[in-house]
Amino acid sequence: MDRLDRKILRLLQEDSTLAVADLAKKVGLSTTPCWRRIQKMEEDGVIKRRVAILDPEKVNTKVTVFVSIRTATHSIEWLRRFSEVVAEFPEVVEFYRMSGDVDYLLRVVVPDIAAYDAFYKRMIAKIEIRDVSSAFAMEQIKYSTQLPLDYMILDNAKSNED
Repeated sequence: MDRLDRKILRLLQEDSTLAVADLAKKVGLSTTPCWRRIQKMEEDGVIKRRVAILDPEKVNTKVTVFVSIRTATHSIEWLRRFSEVVAEFPEVVEFYRMSGDVDYLLRVVVPDIAAYDAFYKRMIAKIEIRDVSSAFAMEQIKYSTQLPLDYMILDNAKSNED
């Protein structure tokens, strides 16, 4: 990985639909070497996949709920089962095992509070949970799918300069 790879990644994070020719021009490469770099980053798992980012309002999932979960059980088997249950719900768009007072954190998107209530009831019907706390987002101030690339380890120190 070098500074050109980092430039390619920055541009792809902004718009993954850029034509390779346009991308190559922006980073100062010809098309074939640029395409090879992209393929290598895909093969190496740096680029996991390319997706479309949808407008939550237009797909009627405008309510974001952060769900903090505490459990009484901390076995590997319970975690496996809980993970399977959570994976069944398309409303759950992020799922984390946490440190601290909360065991798990979910980010759930739904049309409204009634839909969240229905989701909650379906979830607790499938698995036992000790404590659930829900926080509804009032306003989304920042949202990004772009990862910061300044921390990338490049092939040499000179490559870290952009």
